[in-house]
Amino acid sequence: MTKTAKTASAAKTLTLEIEATSRHPLGMPADRFLRDYWHKRPLLIRNAFPGFQSPVAPEDLAGLACEDGVLARLISLDRSSGRWNVRSGPFQEEDFPGLPDHDWTLLVQDVDKWDPDVRALLEQFRFLPRWRIDDIMISFAATGGSVGAHVDHYDVFLLQAQGHRRWQIDASAALGRKAPDLGFRDDVDIKLLRHFAPTHDWVLAPGDMLYLPPLVPHHGIAEDACLTFSVGMRAPSSAELIADYLDTLIEGADEAVRYHDEDLATAADPYEIDTAAMGRAVEALNALRMNDADMLGDWFGRFVTTYRASGEVMPPPQLPSRQEIESALGDGLALQRFPWSRLAWRRARRGATLFCSGLQFPMPIADARALAAAETLDGALYARLSAKGRDAVWELVRSGHYQPVSADQDEEPA
Repeated sequence: MTKTAKTASAAKTLTLEIEATSRHPLGMPADRFLRDYWHKRPLLIRNAFPGFQSPVAPEDLAGLACEDGVLARLISLDRSSGRWNVRSGPFQEEDFPGLPDHDWTLLVQDVDKWDPDVRALLEQFRFLPRWRIDDIMISFAATGGSVGAHVDHYDVFLLQAQGHRRWQIDASAALGRKAPDLGFRDDVDIKLLRHFAPTHDWVLAPGDMLYLPPLVPHHGIAEDACLTFSVGMRAPSSAELIADYLDTLIEGADEAVRYHDEDLATAADPYEIDTAAMGRAVEALNALRMNDADMLGDWFGRFVTTYRASGEVMPPPQLPSRQEIESALGDGLALQRFPWSRLAWRRARRGATLFCSGLQFPMPIADARALAAAETLDGALYARLSAKGRDAVWELVRSGHYQPVSADQDEEPA
């Protein structure tokens, strides 16, 4: 049996719809999901969040879409003309009462950064690296509302929060069939597929969740007024990666290191770029240390904690001294991480490196692991940190990534 035939045979034995259990919210152990489905094939998980109650209402979403700094879009379809209309926020409160009761969708990005109850849902995705998760986008759709048949270039989990949405997908590639046509229409301003031939058609109720790997054609249509939460991943393109890394290499490059040819021999043809010349060019590129594991790792940590950042973290206008902060931590003060701050860590030759929104700090592994996970930092945690860990905390406070809040304060940091 050929490799292609084996792949097709294996695809046919894997279900694309499963029922979640209290033990396995994905309907299976996370390791099996990652092995058989992640980045490979779609999966509808019924009752992934049984009895789910949305922490936000449609009017909350509309209110958020009116705020400055919030990324929001309103997409509507005129069925009589087939014309799609896209508007970007921020919107005005008076924009919403006049909308029809059908055929429009409001999408708001990064709701997890604005609402702590929405952000808490990310704990259900601990089987994934947190730095891979981009945001939770929430969409409200009136009956018939849709954004058209399209593909995403990243993995996404679509959790139905209120109402019902019909999802049609083309799982041809996952089933071992001919890959679908991913060409876009040229008569609309959004990237809609020219051809869409669904292989599956499901209606999701609250608590159901659809996982889609990249480039699976899909089309969601609201059966009634509904809310859908989209947990999307960060997936930088190779062009984005190399462009950013090259900027790092160029910034630290030594101008004295240049193309050189002290071994130059008499040219047989003065216009030919010969093999020896190409070897010297490669040598000059290698001098940029493109394969330096430590440089590469530190760059990636800085890059991935800033990639697709939705907001800028600013230093506080007024800040107590470090001694005052430390004293207050001992008296019950808590430090709250700013919602836009992204943290990750990696092992280094000695200890670890903690990354926060493009900053990096060397420290012991235990400190890096604890700080990366700590949305709230109290006196007990601070007392367990090493001197390097405490120095990093102070720098993060100075930069605005942690903000002092009272121990009983429930509001988001301003």
